[in-house]
Amino acid sequence: MVMAGRFLAVLLLLPIGTTITAPPPAQAHPARPPLTASTPPYAAASRWSWTGTWETAPSGTTAALPGAAIRNVVHVSAGGRVLRIHLSNRLGTRPLTLDAATVALRATGPDAVPGTMRTATFGGAVTATVPAGRDLVSDPVALAVPAAADLLVTVRTPTDSGPATYHRTALQTSYVARQGDGRAADEAGAAYTATTRHWYYVTGVDVRGAAAAGSVVAFGDSLTDGEGSTRDTNRRWPDLLAERLRTHRLGVLNAGIGGNRLLLDDTGPNALSRLDADALSRAGVRVLIVFEGINDLNGTPEAHDVRAYETAYRAIVARAHARGIRVVGATLTPYDGHSRWTEAHEALRQQINALIRSGRVFDAVADFDAAVRDPDRPRRILPAYDPGDHLHFNDAGMRALAESVDLAALRGTRATAPKAVGAGPEGSAVSLG
Repeated sequence: MVMAGRFLAVLLLLPIGTTITAPPPAQAHPARPPLTASTPPYAAASRWSWTGTWETAPSGTTAALPGAAIRNVVHVSAGGRVLRIHLSNRLGTRPLTLDAATVALRATGPDAVPGTMRTATFGGAVTATVPAGRDLVSDPVALAVPAAADLLVTVRTPTDSGPATYHRTALQTSYVARQGDGRAADEAGAAYTATTRHWYYVTGVDVRGAAAAGSVVAFGDSLTDGEGSTRDTNRRWPDLLAERLRTHRLGVLNAGIGGNRLLLDDTGPNALSRLDADALSRAGVRVLIVFEGINDLNGTPEAHDVRAYETAYRAIVARAHARGIRVVGATLTPYDGHSRWTEAHEALRQQINALIRSGRVFDAVADFDAAVRDPDRPRRILPAYDPGDHLHFNDAGMRALAESVDLAALRGTRATAPKAVGAGPEGSAVSLG
């Protein structure tokens, strides 16, 4: 798309989703369609293929910081020799003007590793305007990025462009230079005297090169977003899964949003509304892990019908299969002791988990419930994994989730019906990769 003067960019129009409701009682669900030879395969990875190495999903808007340079700290999974960044005005209401964007390897704090600062361009221009409701992808940037590196992605908006698209619960300290004119390319971070706990505008990083071979998307709510884990340590379960996948050269993308729901809009659009933008359209996606539904049990209004969950899960699987993407369903974890827990919620959670474990919907199962529940009180999280609210997970709990994912399921080596990971009444234990 060509814009006036130097404003040239690749802009992606995002779909608008609809609310999912339960089917009529008489409607029967067909068997889950398998991936077959006729299913469009995802492009084979090569050194010229893009792989998503980091992601965050827009969760809302906040006040813009006109004139400031915002230095977002992001932790990549897979490495590469070339990168590109995704910036977003998806939830904004006015055009977003950018007059500088840079990327560098992080040393400490807001300081860049000397010699690694690069200017990001958009269609060859160093400035761009992003219409409301759109995303922007940069041109390729030549920068060798090691696996598990921290990057500094700095953006500056010279004027007030209206509400800023952001990710609220970053669990990562980023930095702000209040007087940001000319500061985006600073290697030294001395001008970045303010801090923020959000990610502004940046929603993704892709890499290209022999070190990256495709990506896995973790799609969910606050349990995937990392709530309960230690800030600034990258101990969300998708980060810990990325550690296990490092030798397989797979990136892991975190599409979790705290408060997000499967069926209805709440914090961010509902799962089906954001599925394409936050998961299926991401670079190099081979596998989608779906861990979502607990907020539909607890939210207002509550969702009481297991058929509505099944309809939504099946829609996610069908849309992923249409792109040749394998889908792993994660069971909903226990939360007895939380203020929103009820016996009715527990009964529905058990029905949903039975559905997920059945093998009728997903290509494989990650039995997160079995991995973290207290054997003596299975409706509760094991105390060693509980940060105190009886719903989220501390660092040890996050590691238990990550280690319960069967790597063979992610590699797509299973040709038979899925087995649940972990010991439990509905699933048998399998060896981990």
